[in-house]
Amino acid sequence: MKFIVSSTYLLKQLQVLGGVINSSNTLPILDNFLFELNQSSLTVSASDLETTMISTIDVESDSEGSIALPARLLLDTLKTFPEQPLTFIVEDNNTVEISSNHGKYALAYADGAEFPKAVALDNPSTTKIEGDILATAISKTIFAAGNDDLRPVMSGVFFQFSPENLTFVATDAHKLVKYTREDVSAEGVAEFIMPKKPLNLLKGILAGSEEPVTIEYNDSNAKFTFNNSELVCRLIDGKYPNYEAVIPKENPNKLVIDRTQFLNSVRRVSIFSNKTTHQIRLKIAGAELNISAEDIDYSNKAEERLSCDYQGDDMQIGFNSRFLTEMINNLSSDNVQLEMSLPNRAGILTPTDGLDEGEHVTMLVMPVMLNS
Repeated sequence: MKFIVSSTYLLKQLQVLGGVINSSNTLPILDNFLFELNQSSLTVSASDLETTMISTIDVESDSEGSIALPARLLLDTLKTFPEQPLTFIVEDNNTVEISSNHGKYALAYADGAEFPKAVALDNPSTTKIEGDILATAISKTIFAAGNDDLRPVMSGVFFQFSPENLTFVATDAHKLVKYTREDVSAEGVAEFIMPKKPLNLLKGILAGSEEPVTIEYNDSNAKFTFNNSELVCRLIDGKYPNYEAVIPKENPNKLVIDRTQFLNSVRRVSIFSNKTTHQIRLKIAGAELNISAEDIDYSNKAEERLSCDYQGDDMQIGFNSRFLTEMINNLSSDNVQLEMSLPNRAGILTPTDGLDEGEHVTMLVMPVMLNS
């Protein structure tokens, strides 16, 4: 088995695949990349058993074979090369010899047959979506997913497909984000929960890409195919909570404010808030928003006044500043609207501009009780 490949091209592909590999694996074989050569097509796979990613690379070769090479060692070596052709030759003594312009390097390999095979999906449903739209949907929602191992269904992003639209939802019970695209749809109705790790990989690879991504899914697995790569992952098992039930429908009090100004004020004022509750108070009267925080234990307090556009009754409501900051920061509009009904009901944050046709973002943040 022998092939020739460009060093930077190989490195670029392997760095993407390297994101799948865990720092500590239960099976030693998972510390390797699987190289499968079929003439001039080299297929490289990486897996952590839950997620498997496969890329096809063009190489110069007329041989066939399969070996598993140590990922960390290979990546560290490739990073040091300037652009040049590298020749990989599998020797009889269980090593692979890599020849560059200036030297030779030998690494021990494992048998490719030991590497776990990616799951094949039985009669899956299929949906196509543009890469950048999928990456945007992931980055708009993934930050709101939970980290609680006891509630695994809330640690992922809920994909809800229908012939009308595609909806992506994430929540950790304190904050919730619902992202909908009406300009993309699926043939049938489907729901599944995607874990965070494969989503983070997809987000990094697909940002800015206009290539179509084919999503295939059944009850237990999903497969994303794009360019010359595919990613197969196990879905999170369980039923997603009824998120529609927690989004308050009647919100008579509406506040519209400059997003950047609001974000900076909340950030500044929150420095003075209690370090365990991160509580800030919004007091709205007329066209004025008063943002304040106090840490009684240390006698620290801060207050800022901003002008805003407000329709509704005068009110005071408390929020966890970390959640509020995270959400405002994740929007890219010039102005945001905060809709509220009562101080003990969730506030709804939406962008007022900057969205594509058919794109909707709804963010919900639970209030904290104010100690009057």
